[in-house]
Amino acid sequence: MKSNTTKAAAMAAVAVIAAAVSGCSSGGGSTSQGSAAGSSPSSSMQASSTSTASAVKTVMLKNTPFGKILVNGKGRTLYLFEADKTSKSTCSDACAQAWPPLIVKGTPTAGSGVQTKLMSTSVRSGGSKQVTYKGHPLYTYQGDHKAGQTNGQGLNQFGAKWYVVNADGKKVTAKPTNSSSSPTSSSSPSASSSSGGGY
Repeated sequence: MKSNTTKAAAMAAVAVIAAAVSGCSSGGGSTSQGSAAGSSPSSSMQASSTSTASAVKTVMLKNTPFGKILVNGKGRTLYLFEADKTSKSTCSDACAQAWPPLIVKGTPTAGSGVQTKLMSTSVRSGGSKQVTYKGHPLYTYQGDHKAGQTNGQGLNQFGAKWYVVNADGKKVTAKPTNSSSSPTSSSSPSASSSSGGGY
């Protein structure tokens, strides 16, 4: 009688232990895997979208043979127009086609080394907002077919000269420090087939 009771108690204990072990291995594992799988895509998407948004700025600095000069978010060289005596642009129509103004919809953002306090906007005749830097309206140049080119430097068009701009908002009139700017200029014919979009 006593031995039967002991055997029954032992069997019950074994059954409880077996149930506990199987419950831990199946339920616990699937729960942790589910939470890991559920969180990783969203967190990686958030990280990538944040890095993408922070990487693109309205105005950035680029190292060139003319020193560090202003470029737009796509690396295109930015210029000032000497005919602009105030922050109001005097370049429109055919001039604005050859020298597209740097337009923003919201507030312009500055990349590393660009002085935010020097950045502002000016309303153009059509109502769009053009980015200005130290009071100079900024433009790209249709003759620059890719990022890094400075084919507009020193050109005299539409009544005045055009110059690249440094981080202090001053025009750069000095000659390039080396000859690395000439290959970019000579490569422009081959790139001329690319459209002027994206300025």
